[in-house]
Amino acid sequence: MKAVILAGGKGTRLKPYTNVLPKPLMPIGDKPILEIIIRQLGAQGLRDIIISVGPLGELIMTFFGDGSQFGVNIKYSKEDEPLGTAGGLGLIRKELRDTFIMVNGDTLTTLNFSELINYHKTSDAIATIALKKRDVYIDFGIVELGDNNAIKGYTEKPTIYYLVSMGVYVFEPRVMEYIRPGEKLDFPDLVKTLISKHEKVNGFVFDGYWLDIGRPADYEKANEEIEELSKLLNT
Repeated sequence: MKAVILAGGKGTRLKPYTNVLPKPLMPIGDKPILEIIIRQLGAQGLRDIIISVGPLGELIMTFFGDGSQFGVNIKYSKEDEPLGTAGGLGLIRKELRDTFIMVNGDTLTTLNFSELINYHKTSDAIATIALKKRDVYIDFGIVELGDNNAIKGYTEKPTIYYLVSMGVYVFEPRVMEYIRPGEKLDFPDLVKTLISKHEKVNGFVFDGYWLDIGRPADYEKANEEIEELSKLLNT
């Protein structure tokens, strides 16, 4: 099975760090986040990897080469123009003839990719999205209004829970029917299209560790926690 890693983003939320380094090469402990992901995939038998690169992509290609030093086989897809988080798949459609997994290149997680893939294969879905429960604390009293501005309810500083996408997905190859080569397409729009076409899209809820290192605070947190996490990352 092929694994696609999205490593073409500009990393604008991590500037000024990403002025000189692409976000996937930002170090977490003593390894770039992209190396951690590649080692995780390889350890779980996912050794056929395609990395989608964009700005500063040559640095990624030089660092990882053909992947042999990490025990995997790496190919690259270069986006000359940004195609969004899903549009880049159109450039490699000929490579994606079987079920494949896609991982954002800034995702630090202890998710077992093999478990996600096995779940997907038993679900008869065109796509499965790994999900994580996140809570949002509202530091205000929340008021509910009814007719004529009558207050119907009042909740003091509630915590709201959401399921968020972890940036890890499993797809069937026919998803490519919904992606036009060379056309920009973001993942949320792809999911909405699949749902509107009555395709089955499943969620896989994960309760372990997950962090998107795209924000400075989360990047710093990842570095603070990496020593303890390294025992669980299988890298």
